[in-house]
Amino acid sequence: MSEILKEQFQKIITIEPADFEYILGHFTYKKFKKHQFLVQEGQQVTFDYFLISGCVKSYYTDENGKMHILLFALRDWWITDYEAYYYQKRAIVNIDCLEDTEVLCLSNDNREKLCQEFHQVEHFFRRKTNRRNVALQNRILSLLSSNAKQRYEKFLLEYPSLAQRLPKHILASYLGVTRETLSRLYVQK
Repeated sequence: MSEILKEQFQKIITIEPADFEYILGHFTYKKFKKHQFLVQEGQQVTFDYFLISGCVKSYYTDENGKMHILLFALRDWWITDYEAYYYQKRAIVNIDCLEDTEVLCLSNDNREKLCQEFHQVEHFFRRKTNRRNVALQNRILSLLSSNAKQRYEKFLLEYPSLAQRLPKHILASYLGVTRETLSRLYVQK
């Protein structure tokens, strides 16, 4: 379990085994069942979650009850409601499990502590934040400038294994199309 996190760090920084064990001590391990929430709208957000296994979705529900999926997270990905996490606000998004999921949880206090104690950990989180910012920008641009077919094809290209794991209505919501439109795109493929 901790090897996944260690590999994640080592993709970006060099870390001594003793330092990694100390860092790991600032995380807590949790298991969630399918359909359980990591984060629920209106609640305080205590943790950033590093997925060891499983799949989760982050979504916003508008005033009409329509679900807008922001993103997914799989093994080796991080996810939370970042505004609520960083600024001690109540969550505006939900994050729930599409599969049974195991996570390592890092509180903002522990993240700040580790970043103060280890320059390379601060560097790691800055690089992860940069990548997340670019991914979110690309997602917004895709929604604004691509048609449904282009968004679907891009998703298949970037996340082929995820496309097989997601229920069709969830994938349709992520792409901003109806289930019927997704079925037509699926047949065209």
